[in-house]
Amino acid sequence: MLTEVIMPQMGESIYEGTVTRWLKKVGDRVMRDEPLFEISTDKVDSEIPAPATGILKEIRAEEGATVQINTVVALIEASEAGTEIAVSKTAPEPSTPVQGTSRDSHQKSHLRSSPLVRRIARKEKVDLELLQGTGLEGRITKKDILEYLERRQLQPMTSPTSGTGATSEGVGLPPSPLPRVEVVPMSVMRKSIAEHMLNSRRISAHVSTLFEVDMTRIARIREKKKESFLSRTGAKLTYLPFILKACAATLKEFPVLNASIEDNNILYKKEINLGLAVALDWGLIVPVIKNAGVKSIADLAREAGDLAARARQKKLSPAEVQDGTFTITNPGIYGSLLGTPIIHQPQVAILCIGAITQRPVVIDDAIAVRSMVYLTLTFDHRLIDGAVADQFMASLKKKLEGWEEKEL
Repeated sequence: MLTEVIMPQMGESIYEGTVTRWLKKVGDRVMRDEPLFEISTDKVDSEIPAPATGILKEIRAEEGATVQINTVVALIEASEAGTEIAVSKTAPEPSTPVQGTSRDSHQKSHLRSSPLVRRIARKEKVDLELLQGTGLEGRITKKDILEYLERRQLQPMTSPTSGTGATSEGVGLPPSPLPRVEVVPMSVMRKSIAEHMLNSRRISAHVSTLFEVDMTRIARIREKKKESFLSRTGAKLTYLPFILKACAATLKEFPVLNASIEDNNILYKKEINLGLAVALDWGLIVPVIKNAGVKSIADLAREAGDLAARARQKKLSPAEVQDGTFTITNPGIYGSLLGTPIIHQPQVAILCIGAITQRPVVIDDAIAVRSMVYLTLTFDHRLIDGAVADQFMASLKKKLEGWEEKEL
């Protein structure tokens, strides 16, 4: 029986994907749910599992091909029950490397890296096993491979015995000077992000408003409760779940910020689905916490941490990057004080969290050191007036500054 392998839809408004790498070749045996190929879209780079166990009979979309969703990209011929794939007696034992190949060639195919990194490696003839990845769980990042290439150009690795000028990596040419310009093709995800950002600028009338919020009460509650919270919930108590909880409550008061525009109609979303912008080595993704308005601080902390971790591991499902109604981005973790982000279409607002820092402020005619943060709301002025945006932010500020310990 033949099972069709289709191009999945990896997010709302995503109608195509690019096959960046096949992890199996025609004739290979595959197991159900085993990673079969990698795809790239503007929302996610992901490993796609095999839908059935059997033999990969045909590949219809080669690496680099961009195809519509629901297109058949391969066929798997299911094995008969109880049968196994015959192994040729002339095939080498697993412990014996085939001439011209590495003993660890199968492990090489599972090195953690992005499609862009692997394209650079193929072009520059770099063995990725020579690199020490600095990304999450040892992932080899673009920065890692570019730094390696720079070191390789600077170091004349001439063999002292050959006298032929060959290097230890088999490169026969002398090192060339550093190029003044480096040309690296955009990944599929980066090109799509660029298109969506420009499209959002064209669609929405972007306006931003900035509020300063005193987070001292929350900082004290967090310091007091973080150990017991971790043991009770298994999640770290950061500032983010406080902001998520307060934001969801404020969106209930101001539903126009939890809406979208379609033609001449306003679509008020009944669920509050908070998107979290997650920076990746190879781009940006916005996984979504569904029904955030009914979840506790513990639920929000666990789900935010889980979504961010699996986003970096390419383990998100298509449903987890769909149906967001309001987005939160947190560049403050990198030290940024404030920002004016671009709205994530078709939403009408996005909240930016700056770094939480201790600053002197005036309280009751006295100077005090407080934990302060800048929160920026960028909104679509086609739908949201400045007064409404400021009322939303004032309500959010009041909730954060007046947080009660019992609410945790």
